[in-house]
Amino acid sequence: MNTISPTAERFLTTFGLGHLKPASGTWGSLPPVVVGGLVMLIGASNPATRSVYDVLMILCFVVFSWACVAWGTDAEARWKKDPGQVVADETAGQAVTLLMIPGAMFETTQSTILVLIGAFLLFRAFDILKPWPAGAMQGIRGGWGILLDDWIAGLMAGIVIWIVYLAM
Repeated sequence: MNTISPTAERFLTTFGLGHLKPASGTWGSLPPVVVGGLVMLIGASNPATRSVYDVLMILCFVVFSWACVAWGTDAEARWKKDPGQVVADETAGQAVTLLMIPGAMFETTQSTILVLIGAFLLFRAFDILKPWPAGAMQGIRGGWGILLDDWIAGLMAGIVIWIVYLAM
């Protein structure tokens, strides 16, 4: 059995959330939603809040994407192809969706909560269903194969949010 350093495992499993059952991917998608929601709800009256939110989502995206690419091959050697324990990809993909939310959708507490729940549910749906081209990424081995379908699911969910926003 291949070994993964404790640091690598912490990041790959999003600090252990990947070991939670059932639906480890759902657990891995929650941290950016919770962090983003707390930032937006606590600082709703501060104009700089969106900037803080964006920086935190970019950090989630970069750090957890990097973990997948850096240690994904080792994770697959230890567990299997696109292992369920690895949820850093869901954390990064969810951050993509959250970065795409139009600022106007955060105007009230109610709209903030609704858009965050909607973003979470849309991302999870696209991540689970893996419509083309997300599903096509599953054939790629290693960290990029673990990660790319989640980036695409995040983009798809973000596009749906923009469509809803523009239709309002």
